[in-house]
Amino acid sequence: MTKSLTRVALVVLTLFAALLVNVNVIQVVQAESYAERDANRQLARDFSVRRGAIRAADGADIARVQETPDQLRFLRVYDGGPLFAHVTGFLSPVFGKTELEESADEALSGAGNAIDTFADLIANREPVGDTVVSTIVPEVQEAARSALGDRRGAVVALDPASGEVLALWSFPSYDPNLLTANTPETRAAWDALQADPARPLSNRATSEFFAPGSTFKLVTAAAALENGLDPNTQFPDPRSLDLPGTDALIPNFGGSLCNGGQPLNLFDAIRVSCNTAFGQLGIDVGGVALATQAERFGFTTTLGGQMPRVAPSQITTPELPPEQIDAATAAQTAIGQRDVVATPLQMAAVTAAIGADGILYAPRLVSRHVDAADSELRRFEPAQVSQAVSPATAAILTEAMIGVVARGTGRQAQIPGVEVAGKTGTAQRGEGQNPNVWFVGFAPAQDPRVAVAVLVEDGGGVGSEATGGQLAAPIARAVLQAGLARP
Repeated sequence: MTKSLTRVALVVLTLFAALLVNVNVIQVVQAESYAERDANRQLARDFSVRRGAIRAADGADIARVQETPDQLRFLRVYDGGPLFAHVTGFLSPVFGKTELEESADEALSGAGNAIDTFADLIANREPVGDTVVSTIVPEVQEAARSALGDRRGAVVALDPASGEVLALWSFPSYDPNLLTANTPETRAAWDALQADPARPLSNRATSEFFAPGSTFKLVTAAAALENGLDPNTQFPDPRSLDLPGTDALIPNFGGSLCNGGQPLNLFDAIRVSCNTAFGQLGIDVGGVALATQAERFGFTTTLGGQMPRVAPSQITTPELPPEQIDAATAAQTAIGQRDVVATPLQMAAVTAAIGADGILYAPRLVSRHVDAADSELRRFEPAQVSQAVSPATAAILTEAMIGVVARGTGRQAQIPGVEVAGKTGTAQRGEGQNPNVWFVGFAPAQDPRVAVAVLVEDGGGVGSEATGGQLAAPIARAVLQAGLARP
């Protein structure tokens, strides 16, 4: 009996040893081979199957396939090239996929539609991926490109009532057609893009952070109003605000008085973008209230998760939780400086939420999926992320933003016959650096069809005296006009 048990034990140990050796062989010796097989299967799926198109909102293809006689049977073609590059992204046999090509890959490749795949197999039909219809309106996208011109920056336009992205422009851009093959020219193009200090491959609209400057005063004002501030409360009008516990101060733009030395209320403070009033508001409401309000507008989140690769905007660093924000830091935070960083998409979302009676809708680049016969397979409906502010607070902020464009720092965003609500921003970047400048707004003010955020980097060629009202507001006006003209 003992000998039998010993034999069984030896057999079991031998099997375990063999299993262990096999696992190590697979994980160490053959790992590269298996990875290569997986990569080859992925290449076969991406380039041997007729991938679905990506369309603009008007039905025009902005990404499609072209059949070739080569091993990679179907290569991507991007109509419009750089115009839609940060919307479609690229599909490359060498460098992978980005943006909608990545986030909508299951639909585009057909891998997400098991029923159709099975039916194709039974009927011996060639599989075809689904077409993804985007929300991008070409005329609004073109307006964003033309208005920003050759200045580095980004423009985002949203429909406030649905979250649909009407335009998403990041400059510099690039031509994704240069990356779709596997040739020496493809690799040379990639190397050049990677080496470019202007970072054309980077999507500034959704993935890069910038101090929002005075556009963040909308969040500060919202926090104060949601915590009981009467908008007619009077603030003093010094040239600068001493920061408690420090030797530092917050000056007004140019060291000037905001209201000739006379007290001013919240409407006045927003209209002239008064730093001292908002610094004091930050001290009064505190870091926790500012952080809570920012989060209701989508800060620290992916804004509902319906966009490719959204970088969450931040109000503070991980090392400084909101409850530890002191008065001086709260004052600097309240004017959109210190540790506050935001993407242009985030600031467009804040603005759109104010225009939508305080409701934040998830920004969305895709409206629906259709099959090869244009039959609808899936429709994406507006998704509410949060009630960022009450309708009453949204109405007060809208009234104040109307004043900015009608009589304040945002006059260059005026559109004849249309009431525009907006806010300018000029974000300082440190000694010797030109500011980044902003404009956010929506129109028509009382029933908005389009909201916009414009960022112009590094003074936009103007230099250290650049302001949001001077540079970003006219760009916003052109984009708002294009958005209002759409059907």
